[in-house]
Amino acid sequence: MPQTTITPPDAVDALKAQHRATWADGDYPAVAEHIAQALPQAALAQLDVAGARLLDVATGSGNLALDAARAGATVTGIDLVPELIDVARRRAVDAGLRIEWLVGDAEALPLPDDAFDVTTSIVGVQFAPRSRVVADELVRVTRPGGTIVLVNWTPGGLIGQLFKTMSRHLPAPPDWVTPPPVWGSDDHLRELFSDAGDVALTYGYNPFVFPSVDAYMTFFEVNYGPTKRAREKLEAEGRWAPLQDDLRGLYTRLNQADDGTLHIDSEFVVCTVRLNG
Repeated sequence: MPQTTITPPDAVDALKAQHRATWADGDYPAVAEHIAQALPQAALAQLDVAGARLLDVATGSGNLALDAARAGATVTGIDLVPELIDVARRRAVDAGLRIEWLVGDAEALPLPDDAFDVTTSIVGVQFAPRSRVVADELVRVTRPGGTIVLVNWTPGGLIGQLFKTMSRHLPAPPDWVTPPPVWGSDDHLRELFSDAGDVALTYGYNPFVFPSVDAYMTFFEVNYGPTKRAREKLEAEGRWAPLQDDLRGLYTRLNQADDGTLHIDSEFVVCTVRLNG
């Protein structure tokens, strides 16, 4: 639900510093390679970006930003994590694409009002602490009549269930924090954006394919910042094994392969907001 609690600024800053360190840890660009097709394609299918001014918020290593630039958009990509912007910038240079890259906070975008025709985020803003603050910022920087497209993991999909499983073993976040899976909820998305424009929701699946359940587990434990940090914390406390067992059980239940490999189609929602003119 949108937050109404008055939140101490120091607490917000401390949490964002923690988030920045978490997403810089491991190798998120390696993880992002596994979501580089289905998710950006699902977002761009809602749009005609040729000639558009497009902002990609929480761009990570730049998957959608690069695809949008190839399609003819004038693109700005922004992320809280400088290390990820460095990767995105190198990718753009290697691809011969001109994209403006910024380090910045989705809750306080360093950009003017009505500056973009299209604003996007691919499983990015759903990890910011306060959904109402973020939603208001996305609307602010998008011109009247423009479009916002968000792709978020759903609560019942693989990544939503991953975070739900981890939450049973980790300290609860402050009560002013929006849990990331909530961003995949129909009701929450409509609550955030219905006053700003017309909201349409569609669904898709991103395949995660690995040689085995154990290979998938190891990959995420090493490379995915939230899982890596959870493992390190719980190992230090002697409490990692129960969560690891729960995660193995989750992945085994969701695995669609029957040949010893792993194939899980992870559900996501595409939220398209056509802003009022």
